[in-house]
Amino acid sequence: MDSCCSFNFKMICDHLVRLCFILLCLFGSSSIIKLGQTFGSEDDALISVKCIEREREALVDFKQGLTDPSTRLSSWSGDDCCQWSGVGCNNISGHVVKLDLRNPFPSSTYGIASMADGSLSDDELTAYKRSCLGGKINSSLLALKYLEYLDLSWNDFEGIPIPKFLGTLENLRYLNLSAASFSGQIPPHLGNLSSLNYLDLSNLNYGIQLWTTNMQWLSGLSFLKHLNLGHADLSRLVEANNWLQPINMLPNLVELHLPDCSLESLPLSLPFINFTLLSVLDISSNSFNVSSIPNWLFNLTSLTKIDLGGNSFSGPISREFAKLVSLQVLDLSNNGHIGGQIPRVLGNLCKLEILDLSGNNFTGKIDEFFDGFSACPNNSLVSLSLSGNNLVGNLPDSLGTLENLQHLDLASNSFWGSLPASIGSLPSLQSLDLSSNSFSGSIPASIGSLSSLQYLGLSFNSFWGSIPASMGGLSFLQELDLSDNNMNGTIPESFGQLSNLINLYLGNMSLEGIITEDLLMNLTRLEHVELGTHTVKSLVLNVTYEWIPPFRLKYLELENCLVGPKFPVWLQVQSELTYLNLKNAGINDTIPEDWFSKISSQVNYLDLSNNQIRGKLPHQLEFPELYTIDLSHNCFEGPLPFWSTNATIFRLHSNSFSGPITLNISEVMPQLEELYLSENHITGSIPSSICNMMSLGILSLRNNKLSGELPQCWDESQDLQVVDVANNNLSGNIPSSMGVLRSLRMLMLSNNNLYGEIPPSLQNCSYLQSIDLGENRLSGNLPLWIGENDPSYYILRLRSNLFSGNIPRQWCNLRNLHILDLAHNSLSGVIPSCLGNLTSFIYGNASFSPSDGVSHMQADQRSCNIYLRCRSSISKDNFEYMQQTIVVAKGRELEYNTTLKFVYSIDLSGNSLVGEIPEEITNLIKLGTLNFSMNHLTGSIPEKIGNLRLLETFDLSNNSLSGPVPQSLSSLTFLSHLNLSHNNLVGRIPSGNQLQTLNDSSIYEGNPLLCGLPLPTKCSGDDDTSNVPADPNGGGLEDNDDEDDSEMVWFYVSMGPGFVVGFWGVFGTLLIKKSWRQAYFQFIDSMTDRITLMIALRVAQLRRKMRS
Repeated sequence: MDSCCSFNFKMICDHLVRLCFILLCLFGSSSIIKLGQTFGSEDDALISVKCIEREREALVDFKQGLTDPSTRLSSWSGDDCCQWSGVGCNNISGHVVKLDLRNPFPSSTYGIASMADGSLSDDELTAYKRSCLGGKINSSLLALKYLEYLDLSWNDFEGIPIPKFLGTLENLRYLNLSAASFSGQIPPHLGNLSSLNYLDLSNLNYGIQLWTTNMQWLSGLSFLKHLNLGHADLSRLVEANNWLQPINMLPNLVELHLPDCSLESLPLSLPFINFTLLSVLDISSNSFNVSSIPNWLFNLTSLTKIDLGGNSFSGPISREFAKLVSLQVLDLSNNGHIGGQIPRVLGNLCKLEILDLSGNNFTGKIDEFFDGFSACPNNSLVSLSLSGNNLVGNLPDSLGTLENLQHLDLASNSFWGSLPASIGSLPSLQSLDLSSNSFSGSIPASIGSLSSLQYLGLSFNSFWGSIPASMGGLSFLQELDLSDNNMNGTIPESFGQLSNLINLYLGNMSLEGIITEDLLMNLTRLEHVELGTHTVKSLVLNVTYEWIPPFRLKYLELENCLVGPKFPVWLQVQSELTYLNLKNAGINDTIPEDWFSKISSQVNYLDLSNNQIRGKLPHQLEFPELYTIDLSHNCFEGPLPFWSTNATIFRLHSNSFSGPITLNISEVMPQLEELYLSENHITGSIPSSICNMMSLGILSLRNNKLSGELPQCWDESQDLQVVDVANNNLSGNIPSSMGVLRSLRMLMLSNNNLYGEIPPSLQNCSYLQSIDLGENRLSGNLPLWIGENDPSYYILRLRSNLFSGNIPRQWCNLRNLHILDLAHNSLSGVIPSCLGNLTSFIYGNASFSPSDGVSHMQADQRSCNIYLRCRSSISKDNFEYMQQTIVVAKGRELEYNTTLKFVYSIDLSGNSLVGEIPEEITNLIKLGTLNFSMNHLTGSIPEKIGNLRLLETFDLSNNSLSGPVPQSLSSLTFLSHLNLSHNNLVGRIPSGNQLQTLNDSSIYEGNPLLCGLPLPTKCSGDDDTSNVPADPNGGGLEDNDDEDDSEMVWFYVSMGPGFVVGFWGVFGTLLIKKSWRQAYFQFIDSMTDRITLMIALRVAQLRRKMRS
């Protein structure tokens, strides 16, 4: 029985083997075709079949659910769906196995990068949107049961969720939904796709995000090789600490991409590692709560790419990286705290092609790191970025051994010294960025040997000398940035050979010479040009008026260059400009009105300031892209041009514009942040629509002919920091509604016809630092709250009003105050002795004594000096404003602006103050102007007045002061204006030092008991030495004077013969003795050379310190 069964079994097996052989012979070729052409190809298909009808209908239904603005699916018609665009069929069965509907718009790497960083232009963005498929994903796709490949990437499904039914397409091996604007929860049903090799759900639309609470669904994807969940929100994971565990269970995983997924936990170790095939690991831009790089990473010896950038790792780089011998890309950029020296071990990774350590805290020199490359004679390094660290030292000569290097970025460090000539030995180099360092010396001519160079950035260094002519040989150069160096000389004529140059930046240097048409004729690709000089108009554009250039510029800056006097045709034809700066360009001409129309549609920055441009501007134009316009300091006239624009900065000051401000300015310029209309001839009132401009930070209308009252409608939502309407004809009260402007820092209403009291509501302006209400008719007592709430005022100017009452003692708390002007009011009472505690007058501007407990930095943030460049917790942006203030000093009115922060002045003149001058005033050692004249002060001048060594103006005239003039007054070496007239001073006028130059008798007139020069009244005993008052130091004062006179006579008598003897003793010897003469002049030449060298070295050191 057993043998029979065995025989039958053998027979059956025999038949089966023969059957298999026959089938293999019959269908072998078809199987090969099937294996080799699973997705089908129209060109290579050996057997042509039509698609299955039900699948064709499913695709038609799928198409109907989509939006297709660019008709990409126009080929989806007819019976054979296998011929449709994006559809692939099995060449044997006819089943649809591939559906590739990826948007072709960003098909190149450049296009994808442009989408990612938002650098697409409006036109490009519109084209992209039009090319996108959208709408809904129809469940008819379920009929495609054999579908293996589905790609819907780079489309726009506007935030719809990923369909759950995709998890039932069990034959899927490739699923790419990246950058397609899906949102919501990642369906865990995708874990049913057990055959999946490739899964990409990444997104670049930060307003639309995918998320998941569980990663366990990944455990069913055992064949997965590529996983990308970039920008998905994984912070909602229930088991946030174990997110890596299900990924570790994917044995075939080769690439893992989890950038910007809001991950916080990262295990430093793993009990076992299952994904040993991992080649690419990208966990960049997360929020990991660990500081060190995990140790398990160094056991993944198959890694070729590691991206840990944009995290918070710290400490030195581990030497364990030496284990990763297959590593080709290492990105540790923008962690901020990875530091120490760059280890030599990184140079030993011979396969390393890209190394990015930028944006960290690496220190020391890089010589040892570069020496590490000597272990790899044929090193593969293509890109090296070390920018944004604290690296120092000279660049090593070994840099020239990196023959494959294409990109080198060492910007924003502290490298010094000259560039090594070996830098010209990098034949493959395409990009070189050494900007923002402390390099010095001349640029080596060898840099012209970098024949492949496309970008060269050397800005913000201390290079000197001329631009090497060899740069003209960089035939592939597209961008050159040498700005902000100490270079001089001319632009080499060889620059005319840079025919591929697109961007040229040579600003803020000391270039000179003439730029001609010949230099520019071959630069046909130029788009961005920046030329700026320290010396005004040393660089001249000498082209004919009618010259038409071969380029069309988008960015042009020629600040301080001589372009004029005419507004040339070559500028008029630049119709594509988006940025134009012709500040101080010597233009003395009119500009055609149609030129503004040509550029109005695209220009976003326009600066024509500091010229002599004449004529009228078009009254109405639309500038949809404009954010800054500066036409100040010209000769424009006619009505104000209020152009329809979203501009934030509008500067028309210092012209001759006339007429009123448009009533609907808030509608015409709704985004305005800075409005400068000062120093024109503007009439009418300030429109109330100003109160509707919520973004307005600076309102400057000073020096016009405005009338009427200040608007009463100020709104607490406004962000006003500066209101300057000084020197107009405004009347009425200061509106109490101004007290709601909580961001207000400067309030300048001087020289108007305002009356009434200072509204108490202004105390709500807690950031107010400067008040100038001078030359009005304001009355009432000085407000106590000015010194009570937030004592951060640095200017209080209330002169020439009708204020009465006492000077509040609370004002002694104004620690930042350095200009106090209460002159010409009706103030009474005594001068508070606590004024001697005004901190800024003692320690200088924005400085505090240690007892204040406020750092200098905090002081700067609060006082901001006079040049307002501050950012408070209320304001949205940084604003700059240069205040102009009149200070009475040296006997006349002086207007200060740029130097206002150096002015320290107290002026209480022209009031009814009584009592004595407080001795504490002599503590204010920074004081430059002190004026107590025209009051009713009594007592004596403080004996220690000589402590005020910086005093330039001292006026105590027209008081009732008595006693002697203090001898210490003679120690005031800066004193240039002194007035002690019309008092009751007695005794001899001190002499010596600066007082010798103040010889005007009017300084002391009206003091009948004063004597001595410069008064004609002689002191008692001037002619009789026996009646001289005793000197406290022994001897008589008159004896001292006589002795001084005698000594001076003998001094002058001996000076003449001494000069003759000394001169001829030296000069005569040199004239007679030739050898002495030669030795003397050799010594002079040697000393001159030494001194010149010492000065040059010292200047170079100071420049490096200032730059660092």
